[in-house]
Amino acid sequence: MAAQTKAKPKTKKTAGTKAKSKTTTASKAKPKAKAKPATKSPVKKAKTATASKTATKAKKVAKPKVETKLEPVKLPHPSETMAVKKKAYDAVLALWVAYKKEPQRRDLRNQLVELYQPIVRRLAERIKSTLPDGVELDDMISAGVFGLMDAIDAFDLERGVKFETYCTQRIRGSIIDELRAMDWVPRLIRHKASQLEATKKELTAKLGRPPEVRELANYLGLTISETEKIIYETNAVALTSLNRHKYDSDSSKAMSEIDRLEDKKSDDPTGRAQKNDVMRLVTKGLSRNEKLIVILYYYEELTMKEIGLTLDLSESRVSQMHSTIVNRLKGLLKEREPEFAA
Repeated sequence: MAAQTKAKPKTKKTAGTKAKSKTTTASKAKPKAKAKPATKSPVKKAKTATASKTATKAKKVAKPKVETKLEPVKLPHPSETMAVKKKAYDAVLALWVAYKKEPQRRDLRNQLVELYQPIVRRLAERIKSTLPDGVELDDMISAGVFGLMDAIDAFDLERGVKFETYCTQRIRGSIIDELRAMDWVPRLIRHKASQLEATKKELTAKLGRPPEVRELANYLGLTISETEKIIYETNAVALTSLNRHKYDSDSSKAMSEIDRLEDKKSDDPTGRAQKNDVMRLVTKGLSRNEKLIVILYYYEELTMKEIGLTLDLSESRVSQMHSTIVNRLKGLLKEREPEFAA
């Protein structure tokens, strides 16, 4: 009985506690349901995202980036005052600083190229003075401008070096590279040609005459066949362009080499006049057939047989008349020999 009486209140407690816990959980759940925020639909989220993107784009468009424009800059002349020089150098430095901050701006780079372009022309003219006339100055200047642009891109302001000193080597190297690319003769052949030319000058000064191949071979320490091979290879170096201007005529018109070439197919008026004088001298005092034999044989270059058919004579008769004419002319010219000698 005692055990039964003790068990009953336990069941009551558990029931009561269960009821209490249900009421407390219910009371707690109600305010949570009230505090739960309303979730947005995916369509509304997409609209808000697109609206924010358009707003940011509008802000970017509304504030365009303004580029700073600099006034044209010129290097100062050495004769100008120190104040003017300082102002000009400050403007050049400002141009360099602006370009290094914005290297993508072509207008700033073009200003720098125009500013230092006289250096390119001066170096090109100096190199041109040591080259043959066939090399064009404009081609060298174009190659030097590319070297100047590379120097502008690679120049570092923080090193404290003058740009004129730095760009000189780059421009000179660019011009020399272009000349080597334009030259169709290998550098080794050019070196052999210069060495052979120096040897010829030295031996000519010693011997007082142009040296022979054997003497060149002994001086260079080569065999005759090797020396002849070098001479054959270096002959290509002496070729010149027909468009090269040789000199100016009296009319101040430049003449090229092609204008001075002899046209062997054209008729030489001086030679024609000399031939006519000789023909008159030779045929003087001859008969008609004898004159025709001389003209047809020496001027028209016909054979004895062809001359005989033309004059209706035999070949032997034409040969006999020709021998007689030659002997007569020898005697005539011998009498007038003092006249020709004078």
